[in-house]
Amino acid sequence: MTHPVYADATPLVSLAGIRKSYGAVRALDDVDVDFRAGEVHVLLGENGAGKSTLAAILAGVQQPDGGRILLDGTERRIASPRDAMDSGIGVVFQHAQLVPSLSLVDNIALGGPWWQTPQRARIAQRMREADARIGGTGRLDPFARAGALSLGERQRAQIVRALMRDSRLLVLDEPTSMLTPEAAADLVRLMRRLADDAARPLGIVFVTHRLDEALDCGDRITVLRGGRKAGELRPGADMTRDTARDTLLGMMFSGGLAQAPTIAASLPAASAAPVLEVQRLSIADADPPLRDVTLTVRAGEIVGIAGIDGNGQRELAEALAGQRPFDAGDILLCGASVRGLGVAARYKRGLRYASDDRHGEGTVSALSIGLNLLIKRIGDAPFWRGGMEKLAAVDAHARQAIEAFDIRAQGPRTLAGHLSGGNLQKVMLARELDGAARAIVFAKPTHGLDVRSAAACHARIRAAAAAGLAVVLISTDLDEIVALSQQIVVMAGGRIVARIPGGEGAHAAVGRAISRSEDLSAGGLQDRSFGEAS
Repeated sequence: MTHPVYADATPLVSLAGIRKSYGAVRALDDVDVDFRAGEVHVLLGENGAGKSTLAAILAGVQQPDGGRILLDGTERRIASPRDAMDSGIGVVFQHAQLVPSLSLVDNIALGGPWWQTPQRARIAQRMREADARIGGTGRLDPFARAGALSLGERQRAQIVRALMRDSRLLVLDEPTSMLTPEAAADLVRLMRRLADDAARPLGIVFVTHRLDEALDCGDRITVLRGGRKAGELRPGADMTRDTARDTLLGMMFSGGLAQAPTIAASLPAASAAPVLEVQRLSIADADPPLRDVTLTVRAGEIVGIAGIDGNGQRELAEALAGQRPFDAGDILLCGASVRGLGVAARYKRGLRYASDDRHGEGTVSALSIGLNLLIKRIGDAPFWRGGMEKLAAVDAHARQAIEAFDIRAQGPRTLAGHLSGGNLQKVMLARELDGAARAIVFAKPTHGLDVRSAAACHARIRAAAAAGLAVVLISTDLDEIVALSQQIVVMAGGRIVARIPGGEGAHAAVGRAISRSEDLSAGGLQDRSFGEAS
């Protein structure tokens, strides 16, 4: 709960009547919210609700179109990121704001006077002091290259940087979306430690779309829906978790629980026909190298690939999609080798891939929804004729996909870069499930999605299997893997280390397999970087 000394004090930051629009899209509409010292204040809402826009305004990255910002009760303008830092506001964005080729010390030195040589030893000492404040045990090396660190370590380094700049309000934008469950739990403990610091309690703004995560750590939860403040909740002893959950869902979704999609309880039955076969696949030029990966996925079957991130899952997905060559082994689709075929050729044969990188690899931000839906079919009739794009055909195809997949957009020519993460995922699903799909690889299909978008995505995955597709589901979300998969394989160190049937007992069995394999996974050990000192 809020630190008692600060419960009735003037808020560190107050936002009053904040408005922000991007063209015709109203991202924030008359939002009022206060942030106090000693409090973990959760901003909860669906993708596109306005959470990240609010974080960007606090960071000085975006300027509001209207409303007032008060710091310690005095109206101020946060004109730039430097202004935010000077005002005691530190922001850690979802994607690390670090230069990969530089050490942590040099990353922190960036922005200093250009005519002065950075005092690296002094910066390193201050980093160690700040790390100790959050329970560090000396594992964060100030001179390590940022690009060589795990996601957890990079995030910790950014929090250390914010503390070194004497931040009083720490804003964490979707901080757990790409962390392992263990690292996410450690981050929650770290936030609690900073908020409860009797000498210097911080105000914490925790931006998330995960309802259970909000309930686990929030002293106060503000729900945004469609850019407006839908309500506020203070979980307490007089409210059961189920009651709090139902209340928040009612705020998040205009129709309450009835509007949140559910997942079918039964799994589709697998037929005997193999559709996708991976035979002793090896890739030497990978980190870690892929070694002798063998996998069979049958029509109507969902095979989950579990494991801590960075153990060869991405390399396997890229090899299946035709984006990465392999040194040994083979990939068969319906009995025929696809070795040597590129992405477009495999797509036409029915082998599809929905990347976890929606903004970079999965879509082209500067292109319309219509063209993103056809990005792997450039030049094909009836959408192109004589090398010329047929806009009417492209638009008609896009309108069908927008309706079928409930893509929230103004129309077929809306740029992909203007869509929320959930709607980008729908565009990718519409593209990959279009036409004669036979097998599809989903890489972290729900990471960064809110509860409703994730449930809708799960329903699409189940429907694809029920229609007879062979489905490979790569995810670091153990609950997701167990809920959807009939067969589960665990990857570590670039190879398959366990094969576990889905169903009763699978959750515990997969968890044990991942835990036993951590000695093969440098990434896994590195991701445990938020632990408190004993």
